[in-house]
Amino acid sequence: MKYSRIGSARNRAQYGFTPAPSLIITLLMLMATRFSLSLSAHFCLKTPAFSRPTTKNLLQCRSCPLWSSSFALCLHTLPKSTPPSPHHRRKTIAVRSFCPAPGSISDHPTKMSTTTSDDNPLLKDFYFPPFDSIEAKHVRPGIRALLKQVDEDLEALEKTVEPTWPKLVEPLEKIVDRLTVVWGAVNHLKSVKDNPDLRSAIEEVQPEKVAFSLKLGQSKPIYNAFKAIRESPDWESLSDARKRIVDSQIKEAVLSGIALEDDKREQFNKIEQELAKLSQKFGENVLDATKKFEKLITDKKDIEGLPATSLGLAAQTAVSTGHEKATAEDGPWIITLDAPSYMAVMQHAKNRTLREEVYRAYINRASDGDLDNTGIIDQILKLRLEKAKLLGYNNYAEVSMAMKMATVDKAEELLEKLRSASWDPAVKDLEDLKEFCKSQGAPEADDLNHWDITFWSERLCESKYELNEEELRPYFSLPRVMDGLFSLVNMLFGINVEPADGLAPVWNNDVRFYRVNDSSGSPIAYFYFDPYSRPSEKRGGAWMDEVVSRSRVLSLDGASTRLPVAHMVCNQMPPVGDKPSLMTFREVETVFHEFGHALQHMLTKQDEGLVAGIRGVEWDAVELPSQFMENWCYHRDTLMGIAKHHETGESLPEDIYKKLLTARTFRAGTLSLRQLRFATVDLELHAKYVPGGSESIYCVDRRVSKRTQVLPPLPEDKFLCSFSHVFAGGYAAGYYSYKWAEVLSADAFSAFEDAGLENEKAVKETGHRFRETVLALGGGKAPLEVFVQFRGREPSPEPLLRHNGLLPATASA
Repeated sequence: MKYSRIGSARNRAQYGFTPAPSLIITLLMLMATRFSLSLSAHFCLKTPAFSRPTTKNLLQCRSCPLWSSSFALCLHTLPKSTPPSPHHRRKTIAVRSFCPAPGSISDHPTKMSTTTSDDNPLLKDFYFPPFDSIEAKHVRPGIRALLKQVDEDLEALEKTVEPTWPKLVEPLEKIVDRLTVVWGAVNHLKSVKDNPDLRSAIEEVQPEKVAFSLKLGQSKPIYNAFKAIRESPDWESLSDARKRIVDSQIKEAVLSGIALEDDKREQFNKIEQELAKLSQKFGENVLDATKKFEKLITDKKDIEGLPATSLGLAAQTAVSTGHEKATAEDGPWIITLDAPSYMAVMQHAKNRTLREEVYRAYINRASDGDLDNTGIIDQILKLRLEKAKLLGYNNYAEVSMAMKMATVDKAEELLEKLRSASWDPAVKDLEDLKEFCKSQGAPEADDLNHWDITFWSERLCESKYELNEEELRPYFSLPRVMDGLFSLVNMLFGINVEPADGLAPVWNNDVRFYRVNDSSGSPIAYFYFDPYSRPSEKRGGAWMDEVVSRSRVLSLDGASTRLPVAHMVCNQMPPVGDKPSLMTFREVETVFHEFGHALQHMLTKQDEGLVAGIRGVEWDAVELPSQFMENWCYHRDTLMGIAKHHETGESLPEDIYKKLLTARTFRAGTLSLRQLRFATVDLELHAKYVPGGSESIYCVDRRVSKRTQVLPPLPEDKFLCSFSHVFAGGYAAGYYSYKWAEVLSADAFSAFEDAGLENEKAVKETGHRFRETVLALGGGKAPLEVFVQFRGREPSPEPLLRHNGLLPATASA
């Protein structure tokens, strides 16, 4: 398969991971969503992942895929920028949330010296964001003071700008970084510690933030200076990274409306403001609708089949809502739409009526009453189309693809190739499931519905492979999984990860903080890890996001490069009683996935902050490292090093490991089609749908589903109303990126297979090459060139189809 290059793209998806966009785009993106991820579910132990980002603003998180009809957001929005350097400090505001140089913070890890009489933590100097002290009351005055300062800095730059790196790019990076670090910290808290006061504060200052971002993106002096660099005699002597920055800034400026006449630019800016509001409201409605559903159960018969871990969680939820005497054994129990609770019901509840009620509630989240997102979707699609027309494009999909590897045609071509390969296996999946149900005497065997599929798939998996997800949980305790993950990256990439709790403030007591050291023991990066579900305040899914990026310009001491900082957020089951968090295999994959994003952010060797790490990486390439890391969950040494019984220390039996490998392709066709449905309906809505026309958004989904779903969705299925990746994140006309990058990641892992997975020396050598290319080069080189530099050739879809057991591809619907 050929990957077309389009300009010098620099969008980033997030964890959601999204490829990092330009400076201007980063600012806008931060207002939307983050980078969240879920894993592709290729076999029975993998249940749908829940998540994910935003695209057209500066940096974002990456959201992760929706691996089933139930989904949320996964890694991918992008990074939030980096703070200014020490010598760029202002009298009233000195936001330096950057990582100090190695060894410079050992004595006072969270030292803060205020540069103003105000006690506002957003306006203080800090090495790491003061997550423990930022409150809603700080947002309005803090952001407004900051906006005032960066606006003055922008005006000063416009008066003195010259087409040179020190007079243009460096001061511009400082302006952007200063705001994005603080704004990123505030938005991060909204994702993990949501409350009405914080929402209200962000909603009030967001238009002012958008207005500044638009002013910055439409600055003619800055745009002209970048064009002058591009046209100067010194152009050819610039590094690849600097050329990418210049090309990206010029292209982003055009996509930000800089070339529009005054009246059209005013219209464009109004659209951007309204889209920011609508996207925020969409995400809030999904969160509120998810929290709103609670099913109180008092009769043991109604929860028959649920495993002990799930009953413990349901009882804990009941206790937290006022049922103080609730226990796992005797109840009462509360079922929610939060991923651990929802999936437990869909997989294990024998009560078919309960499964149906919970399933219907899930697929219809945010689709009625005050939380109905239908009108918001229509308005978003209408405004995106208007924006595309203003910019001279036929549709919004073309705008989206302008900053990606693919074109609309190439994306559709890949999706159809995968659909064709997946259809017959998916038909066989359903036939096998029906036969199994009949063999078990299930009354619903001749009338299988969506709330039956996951339950009976789990039973078939148990029967076929003698695997039981819940019975595997004791082998995957979170501490052991993290130790195994850190051992793997030490072997592959020569880094050491060590706990550094207490070094940086955190937003919740469950959050862990880590330092990443090179082989000499010197720190090269830091990251936060927030593992557990908190449905009352934390959005669903899993994601990685940037706290600050690597940067030469924003060095703390003026000499060393500023070190990158990331955070990883998951939503797995918390510890119950005196047991550690015991993970499903899917949750293990999710952690590996998000850490793949974090590795690209933390192991970058780019010193140009605008293309360091995940910044500047095309959106449809950014999932490469994350999906690559999932493959190691099936690597024998890695898995056996992780899978130890939390009580006895017993290793996972060898025969169970072999069954896991065999089961990897279980229902791969069905799961592939599900992802293809999401990707295809996303492209249809942004390339062909006419808002207000003869088709509704639901008609489009029904039409797409005829070719991508063997079991058609329910007529009342309104999953689009909770499709946060696309309507509250950065995946608009970009959800195909998961499959596009999955081709890249599977082919990248095949390099290790070719070298010999049992040959540690060869694996280390290949790992070093992967680190020096995919992880080190960041957005400083086009992703196709980076891939070819690592692999020695262009990518092929064959390894992906082989890994998924979908070769050969023969039939279509």
